[in-house]
Amino acid sequence: MKELYVAGGCFWGVEAYFKQLKGIVKTSVGYIDGNMNQPTYEMVCDGRASHAEACYLSYDPNEISLESICEHLFRISNPFSKFRQGNDVGRQYRTGIYYVDDDDEMMIKNFMKSYFKDEYSRVQTEVKKALDYALAETYHQNYLDKNPHGYCHVNLGLAKEDERK
Repeated sequence: MKELYVAGGCFWGVEAYFKQLKGIVKTSVGYIDGNMNQPTYEMVCDGRASHAEACYLSYDPNEISLESICEHLFRISNPFSKFRQGNDVGRQYRTGIYYVDDDDEMMIKNFMKSYFKDEYSRVQTEVKKALDYALAETYHQNYLDKNPHGYCHVNLGLAKEDERK
């Protein structure tokens, strides 16, 4: 199994989208790339913590590739927007790909250059080493499973039938 963290706005929808995909073995939501250890949701929302809302992915690279995961992230988020996804506005809603394996950095960047071509310079999605992921509070985990009518900017239907479990 391999690991990766992705940020694409509100983590509820990002998690719900990715966990339906073939090859995604485990997910969780939390906070990444910030200024303190163990931030709370309130700290992230009020700006005391500078983290992004993120989704942890454990995946089987024999079933889903790193490039495919990146493509899915760009399918459900606006990579050209700095601190906004859908109706959600704030630093915590930035997009990012946070790798665990150093070899993945170049693969991600090369994929993005190929995927965005002439628009690559406009991309706001950050690509960084995952250093400080903090698990979000229990009520955020699998939130849309527990609250199926909860608000989310992510269109879960963007996953094609043959991509779903």
